[in-house]
Amino acid sequence: MLAGLVVGVVVASRTPFLSGVFADSHEAWGILGGATLVCLLGVADDIWDLDWITKLIGQVLGALLMAWQHVQLTSLPVGGLTVGSSQMYLLVTVLFVVVAINAVNFVDGLDGLAAGMIAIGGLAFFAYTYRLTMTASQSDYSNLASLVVVALVGACIGFLPHNFYPARIFMGDSGSMLIGLTMAAATIVVTGQIDPAVVSERQSLPAYLPILLPLAVLLLPLLDMVLAVVRRVGSGHSPFHPDRMHLHHRLLALGHSHRRAVIIMYLWTAVAAFGAASLVILSTTTALILLGGGFVISTVLTLGPLRGRIRTPALPRGHTS
Repeated sequence: MLAGLVVGVVVASRTPFLSGVFADSHEAWGILGGATLVCLLGVADDIWDLDWITKLIGQVLGALLMAWQHVQLTSLPVGGLTVGSSQMYLLVTVLFVVVAINAVNFVDGLDGLAAGMIAIGGLAFFAYTYRLTMTASQSDYSNLASLVVVALVGACIGFLPHNFYPARIFMGDSGSMLIGLTMAAATIVVTGQIDPAVVSERQSLPAYLPILLPLAVLLLPLLDMVLAVVRRVGSGHSPFHPDRMHLHHRLLALGHSHRRAVIIMYLWTAVAAFGAASLVILSTTTALILLGGGFVISTVLTLGPLRGRIRTPALPRGHTS
C-alpha cells in the first residue's frame, strides 16, 4: 500500500496541472515521510511484536515529521477559533494523528474491513475537498488534501481484492497505521489550514462541516476505539490489551457472516461520511432525508438476525429433533 501511495504522489508531482500543490511546499513529502515511518514501524511490530510504548513513540515521531513540514492543525473553522500557540499546534496535531492511527488499527479486525472503510470514507472526503476547491478556496491546501485522499483511496481499492474475505494478503499493523496517518494528514490539511471566514460566507458550506466531515469519515473507528479503551481500562487492563468485543465482533455475535459483517460496517461508514459530504453537494433538506433513509436501512440490516431469532419458536422442554 505504501508503494501505491508513493507512486500516486510522485506521478502527481510531475503532472503540470498539479504543479501548484508542490510549488515551494514540502507538505506532500512530509506526509509521505510520516507514512513511510509508521509503515516501517508496523512491519517491525508484525515481525517482533513491539510493546505499546515503542509503537506509540514511533507514531508520535511520524506525526512530528509531518508537523515539521508544516502539516499542522492551526485552527478550527468554527467561528474563527484558533488552536493557540505554536506549541499547541504541535500538541493538537500529534494527538489527532496518534488517535487516528490507533482508531484505524483497532478496527482492522476482519478481512477487508479497514481498507474498505477508509476507501469509502476517502471518496466522501474527496467529494467534499473537490467541491470546496471550486466554490470556497483556490488555495493549494485543499488541492493537496484531494491529492492525498485520491492516492490513499487508489491504494486501498487496489489492495482490497486481495484483502477481502477470504484474504490472500493481510494488511497488518503496517497497513492500518499507514492509512490512519494518511487520512489524518488529509483532514489536517483541509480542516486546520482553511480560512473559516471563506467557509462561513457560503450558505452551501456550513461553517461546522470542516469539523463534522473528518469525524464522520472516521466515526466507526473512533467509536470503536473509545469503547475499547473504556472497556479495557474499566476492567483493569491496558488500553492496548486485545479482546473480542469490537463492533465487528458484536456483528458476528448477532449472527452475521464474516462478509455480511464487513459489508454492514461499509454501509454505516458510507451513511456517516456521504451524509456529511452531501451537506455540501445537496440542499440541507435533501441531505437530511438521504441521511435518515440510510440510517433506517443500515439499522434494519444490522438487526436482521434478531428478527429471525424472534420468529423462530422455542421448542417445548424435553423435545428433541
